[in-house]
Amino acid sequence: MSVTADTTTRSRWSGTADAAERAHWRAVAERVAEELGRDALQRDRANQDPTTELDLLRDTGLVNLLQPAELGGGGAHWETAFLVIRILSRTDASIAQVLAYHYINSGNIGFAADPSVQDDWHRRTIQGRWVWGDSVNPTDPDLELTADGDGYRLTGLKRFSTGASAGDVVLAAAAVRGGDLDGTAQLVVLDHDREGIRYLGDWDALGQRLSASGSVRFENVRVEASDVLGELGDEPYSTLITPGIQLAFGNLYLGIAEGALARGLDITRARPRAWFLSQADSYRNDPFVQRVVGEFASRIAAVEALADRAGRFFDEVVDEGGTLTAEHRGELAIEIAKLKVVSTEVGIEVADRIFEVTGSSSAKSDVGLDLFWRNVRTHTLHDPVDYKKLEVGAWTLNGELQPISLYT
Repeated sequence: MSVTADTTTRSRWSGTADAAERAHWRAVAERVAEELGRDALQRDRANQDPTTELDLLRDTGLVNLLQPAELGGGGAHWETAFLVIRILSRTDASIAQVLAYHYINSGNIGFAADPSVQDDWHRRTIQGRWVWGDSVNPTDPDLELTADGDGYRLTGLKRFSTGASAGDVVLAAAAVRGGDLDGTAQLVVLDHDREGIRYLGDWDALGQRLSASGSVRFENVRVEASDVLGELGDEPYSTLITPGIQLAFGNLYLGIAEGALARGLDITRARPRAWFLSQADSYRNDPFVQRVVGEFASRIAAVEALADRAGRFFDEVVDEGGTLTAEHRGELAIEIAKLKVVSTEVGIEVADRIFEVTGSSSAKSDVGLDLFWRNVRTHTLHDPVDYKKLEVGAWTLNGELQPISLYT
């Protein structure tokens, strides 16, 4: 990363990743994924906040991967961060989700904060090795940030607050009532143990069980002016968090598909003999098994290519800074919507149909092959993929872009 004196510069992110950067962080992510994979099923069943797992992300430098190298961070690019999410999703999609949200939440330093305060936020994040959780869910009524003297009071409830209960700080979005910011929506960053914050611990879903995505209640929480990060508006550059999180989702689903296939191959290779009607000597040599595997590997490869292209495009758009137009931001969102569509379909299908090649014994509870399906089935319900298909169709047919929101 580098900093220029250009007045259009909005963040310390510039340029795109080179091969050396990607290779370094790929190796780190693969080591972490291997360690997480050793007991992913057992931890999933325990359904506890992932505090130990987050220490692993801190110790390996993954939490500071996107922070500026000049300030002590990893100095990597968004393309690399999305690759890391994909790799971790192959063995533990819950932890990959927490890290993905951390990247996007802390990314608001560069997207939403005034450049004059960005370095301070970066330094505190780096030095504290902060994991940023969030309480931003737009489908809930907005939290209220009421002016109170030289600060504010935050009240309300937010469901689906990923990483909030396990992380170091919570990013919350709230509607302001009173004061100089009256009528705006602001992002505030609060330390995990701020008085008045209650983590309800009500996350008990089918999958993504270690994503710490329970509800958070804010009860008259004191918010200082210095806790306000920036406005949640519709200026193009500040809204890159939305295509960013959607791109993270695409890589999450892709990684789950890759992980399900890899686990299925291990099981299939270890299966003795073959089906009694088959002329093959083993399941791995059965043409029907090979056909399904060939289909999965081909479709995954196609999604990988689209994900890599979108990741590079994201960094190119980020590099535009304050010159970014709504139209170009929209073109990025369409490319990412395409990835969302195909990664959702491939992720669900591979995680489901992998049982066709692994056989009835792989349905045993202790095998844990169901973890991939439970995770992808749960998270792909985040926002309806049919609306992504409509976005792509409206753009392709009529050149129409959807209004900017936290989902588009």
